[in-house]
Parts: sequence; C-alpha cells; structure tokens
Amino acid sequence: MKKLVIALLALGVPIVLLSSAAVEGQVVKKMAGPGVKQAVAVIHGFGESPAKGVVRFTVTDEGVEISGEVSGLKPGKHGFHIHEFGDCSSGDPKCHGGHFNPDKQKHGGPEDAERHVGDLGNISANGRGIAVIHMRDKQIALSGPRSIIGRAVIIHAKADDLKSQPSGDAGDRIAGGVVGIAGSMADHKK
Repeated sequence: MKKLVIALLALGVPIVLLSSAAVEGQVVKKMAGPGVKQAVAVIHGFGESPAKGVVRFTVTDEGVEISGEVSGLKPGKHGFHIHEFGDCSSGDPKCHGGHFNPDKQKHGGPEDAERHVGDLGNISANGRGIAVIHMRDKQIALSGPRSIIGRAVIIHAKADDLKSQPSGDAGDRIAGGVVGIAGSMADHKK
C-alpha cells in the first residue's frame, strides 16, 4: 500500500483520505435519496432494560407516519426522540448524541412551532409495559437535510416535559435502534 501511495504521488495523482465518518455520511446521503418512502428501527434495551420492539416510518402526503410497538417498558410516558447519531451500541449519551436538530432550534413538543426536528414527544406504555405507537410528524423526513435515515430512535426512562432545555428532562436513555431504509428496492425506484 505504501509503495502504491508513493507511486501515485510521484505521478501527480491527487490522493484524498476520508475519515470513516465522512465516508459513512456520503453512503447515507446516497442511500437516502428522494425515492425512500419507508424506514424501520428495531428497538433493543440498553443495559438491563428489557425493552424491545419495532418502529416504522412511512412517507405520506400529510407527513411521516410513525407506527410500531415497544414492550418491556415501565407503565407511563417515555420521551421518544430521534437522536443525531445512529450508534445504539449502549445507553451512553455520547454514542448517539443529542436530539436531531439541523435547524438549531430550542427543545419543544411535536406540535410546537419551535422544536428540534427529533422532538417527537412521548409514547405511553400501558399497565403491561407495552407502548403502541401511532403518530404523524411533518418535520422529520426520509430524505434531504431532515432525513432520519442512519440516526437513532431513543426511548427515555421518564416523560419528556416538552419544555426543559436542552432535552425535556426525560431521564436516562433506556432503549433505541438505528433507522434504516425499509421495503423492497422496487419501492424505492418509483
């Protein structure tokens, strides 16, 4: 490899070295083109959390429909957000970063005019610890600068109060999953 680099430099061939993050970003942008209509995140618990489930995202004329089911939660409300990095290897906040916020807004609720793109409010677990999710959002997207493809869906231990800065005082991150493209390739070529 070293000889190849020296030979290329001697011939005047420019060499560009990209970090893995830059390459990953380019791959995600290329994959998440305007034809992406469906995405999915498989949710797993962090640490001792038994949470698990699936969350689906579907582009509609009225925004992105979010549906799914997560079990293994404590009964009650749990903050539900899209975080900036798609690393769900642990509950460590550094691995998935803060709420996805490409517009540099303050934290808010899903109906607020000013909010992070990733502020999806709360999901509510019933007495058996199951949260059935069905909502629609007009700020998230599956392509373009607000694309959630390659980012993380994160579920918090407590309810998001929809106002505390910078993240709604929702407590620990107890579960999450990476948002990936779903559907057949034919679906994305339409």
